Parts: sequence; C-alpha cells; structure tokens
Amino acid sequence: MTTADDFVIQFIQDKGLVPPAVVAAARAALGDVPASANADTLALEKLVSGGAVTWDAITAALAREFDMEVVDLAQVAPAEEVLKLVSRDLAERHRILPLQMDGSELQVAVGDPLDTDSLDSLSRILKLTLNPRLAPPDQLTKAIERCYSGGQMNVSYEDVFGKAAEGAEAGLDLPAGGDVKEDDAPIIRYVNSLIVDAIKRKASDIHLEPMEKRFRVRFRVDGVLQEMKGPPKRLQASIISRLKLMADVSLAEKRVPQDGRIQAKSGGRDIDLRVSVLPTVYGESIVMRILDKEGLRLGLPELGFFADDQAVFQGLIGGSDGVFLVTGPTGSGKSTTLYSALNYINKPDRKIITVEDPVEYQLAGINQVGVKREVGMTFAAALRAMLRQAPNIVMVGEIRDKETAEIAINAALTGHMVFSTLHTNDSVSAVTRLVDIGVAPYLVSAALRGALAQRLIRRICQSCAAPYQPTSRELAALGITAADLRGATPMKGAGCARCGERGYKGRRGVFEFFVVSEEIQQMIYSGATLVDLRRKARQAGMRTMREDGIRKIASGMTTVEEVVAATVAADD
Repeated sequence: MTTADDFVIQFIQDKGLVPPAVVAAARAALGDVPASANADTLALEKLVSGGAVTWDAITAALAREFDMEVVDLAQVAPAEEVLKLVSRDLAERHRILPLQMDGSELQVAVGDPLDTDSLDSLSRILKLTLNPRLAPPDQLTKAIERCYSGGQMNVSYEDVFGKAAEGAEAGLDLPAGGDVKEDDAPIIRYVNSLIVDAIKRKASDIHLEPMEKRFRVRFRVDGVLQEMKGPPKRLQASIISRLKLMADVSLAEKRVPQDGRIQAKSGGRDIDLRVSVLPTVYGESIVMRILDKEGLRLGLPELGFFADDQAVFQGLIGGSDGVFLVTGPTGSGKSTTLYSALNYINKPDRKIITVEDPVEYQLAGINQVGVKREVGMTFAAALRAMLRQAPNIVMVGEIRDKETAEIAINAALTGHMVFSTLHTNDSVSAVTRLVDIGVAPYLVSAALRGALAQRLIRRICQSCAAPYQPTSRELAALGITAADLRGATPMKGAGCARCGERGYKGRRGVFEFFVVSEEIQQMIYSGATLVDLRRKARQAGMRTMREDGIRKIASGMTTVEEVVAATVAADD
C-alpha cells in the first residue's frame, strides 16, 4: 500500500480490524518522521509486523468494501507470454503482476485498490484494458520475485548459478538442513528452492536426469512431465551430492541404485520425498516422489465418484468382513483411494492395522507396519502377526503371492475386513488373478466382496472451462454418437494463468465397480471363465471405465482425449 495508506489505516480502524488505541500507538512509536518518509506507510507496516493485523485480513476487508475478487497468488503461474507484456521493472514499480490475457483485457493482481494512477499509467503504456484483482501486498511482492525469476522461490537461477560457478570446481560445503538462508551455499539454496517450487506447482515427482551435454530437470504435474529450466551441466555433481546427503544415502557409492527419504515443510504442512538414485551412462539420475498427506484427506466425491458410485463404494468398504480389492497399474491412484477409504471408516470403535512396503503416509489413529524383508518381515509374516492384534480392519499394501493371498482371505473368512491392491487391467480380472496365484476358487467366492478398477484422468480447469462440442472423429473414438450426449454439457479448458495454459488442473478417477453377488459367487465357485464373469457383471449393471469416463465428459469434468487415452472400449 503506497498511495492510500492513510485511508487504509482509517479503514482498518473503522472496520474494527485494529483498535484505535493500537493505531495511535503505532503512529506515536514512529516519533517525528518527515513527510517524505511516508509516516502512514511505516505505521501500517508496524501494525502488521507487530501482529495487530494481517495483510490477509486487510485485503479481505478491502475486497468486500470495493467489491473486488481476491486472488491466491500462491496458486498462480502466469504464462511466459503474459509476463513478457509487463517488464519486471514495470511490475515492481507499479506493484502489479500480470495474470492472464482475455482478448484485449489483461487481468492483473494489485495490492492497493485505490492506486488508480498506476493502473491508468500501465494501461496507456500497454494499450490494454486492465482488470484488477486484489492480493495481499506481501504475497504480491513474493509472487513478482518468483514469477520473474524463472519460477524459483526467493532466489533467481542467475544468482545461484553465477555464485555457484565460482566454487563449482573446488567443491562446495553441503551441510544438512532444509531452510533457505541468505548465507547458505548457492547449491543448497538452489536445491531447496527447486523442491519448494515443485510443491507449489503441486507436482507429484521431480526428475533430475543427466544428459550428454545438459542436466535436465522435469516436474510431473497432473500425470504429465513438464521440462523446467535446468542448471548448467557443470553443477550436476554438486547438485546430486547435495540431494544424496539430504536423502541420507551414500555419497561414495555411484555404482548401484539407492533409495532414501527427505522430510520437508511447506506452508505448515509436512512433506515427505521418497528419493530414488539410479546410475546411468552420464551420471546418477534422481527421482523424488512428493508425498503430501493433504491429498489423503480427500472426501470420496473429490476422488471422482458420482453419487451412485459413491453409494456402492461406501457399501463395499463398510462391511464387517470380506476382501475388497483396488486394481490398476502403477500410478493409477490405488493408494490414494484406499487411504481415503480408511479415513472414511476410521472411527474410535474400530482398530485398523496396515502393512505396507514402504509406509509412505503416516495416518492418525491407524497402526501401520512396514515390510522389512532383510529381517524376515514380509507381507505374509506381518499379516500373520497383525491378526493376533485383534483388528477389525486390515489393509495389505499389495497381494503379490499365494501365501499373502491365502492369509488375507482366511482373515476375511474369520471376521475381518481386508483391503488390498492387485495389478490387473480391470476389476473382474481380480478373480482370475487370485486363482492364478494359487488361491482355491471356493475361497475366492466365499471371501471376495468386490473389486474396483480405476485410472486417473486430468480434470478441466474450472477457471477457463468453456462449452465444447466434440467432433465426429472424437465421438467415434469413444464409440458413441452426438445423440448419446444430447442434453449434456461437454467442456474444454481454453488455458489460463491458473492452469499454466494447459486447460487442465487436478485429476480425478474413472472407475469400474465389480460387486460379487450370490450368482457371481456361484460362478466363481464353479470355475467360470473371465468372459462369463464379465458378461454376468455387465448384465447386473456394471459400468466399464470407458462408460464412466463418458459420463464425466457429459458432466463437463474432463475431455474426450483424456478418456480415450486412459481407458479401453468395452469388450462386449
């Protein structure tokens, strides 16, 4: 706030955000400040730094007063072409951040709703109409620094690389620690800011890949790899050493793969990074998988269930005994679905124990056991011991062999509810997979309550979604016609600053529920084929993942391309 500080101080006093006596004390504490020093600015900053009020509270009150929209700059990543419209010098001088172009209108974030002079001046320079949105001034300062510094937090690539280059040959001191400080070594600051940037962008993993002449850095966001601005090749060894030190793996070992873990904090949230180091021809490749506990607190609708599917899911996981399986390939969201199910049924009167390899997320109120094969703690051994703890609900990270499968099924038959995962292409194949492992069909028919197959699809960005009519070729790829979408509202993202011009933000699941009825139980017992089981399930009303995807296209959740890429057509 610069041009209207006196107004803002009076405003927060009148609105009751800060008592008048506190405002008077802040002004009095400044003493005789010359007018050129802007005493009101200093008084306002003193009120904020002293904890009397926050910029967020001031901004929210001003937004209500002036009927303006507040933008969360932590979630904003303006496109490069939008940033080029306003130079960094202009952005800092006028305290404005460009967000998104819409025709001849440029959306901008401002910290001061009364600073119309800056808006008018910039509008004349750019020959564009400016549509201002309000943001807390402290957020605005950080966002301008981040967006005009190659996407990194609090430190520019040029600053890091310029300083790091001087010490690259001699080697750098790499002390442990995660906080970014001014006097930290440049490599430490770069690595920390890289991790923070990935978390801010909601990336699921970070890939650092040595190439012949460059060191490539990529983030996986919403399941798609995006290349970022990478460091110079000469810094490759220093960056890898820093990450290996943070992950607590051997710095000297460069011949065999290694696995480690990094613990970090972002915005008050605990973040774990599972680190994999793999020797390659041009150096060690590092992949860091970001494990964010916030993603496990999703309600069932946020997973992508419609009301009817959610009712089926709740019915399956709410049983007192039996086996419920989630199937799909690696990266299809099986763990998130199971954890969300456990959170849903986690009540004080139920004892829940899980056995996982490894324990990726620590959940409150749930006993979690990690597999340690080197000391004989396998899935089967852990499961056998868990049953002596008298649990109501058991989760096995994955059923991989006959011994684990038989113990899990016997647990279900003796009054426990068992959750687990299998790697199969669809839900009905869970039956034949268990039989192939070596479980007797009569045990499968008695214990299995149902299976859920799933894939992940990208969700259309809600900020830039617009009605869209799929072409005849797209409809043919789905195996439907325009008549099948009559009355529906297909959408497509145009691309905006919030989604990084991709048109998608976030992911949801497409699902296939296989519920084991009495008739299907009898078919499993009799050794029915996969084709027969699938036909009977379809007759009973089972929807395929492709059909569930078509429903989500019709509702405007996703696009034809996403559903076609993630699913296969029904085989009947």
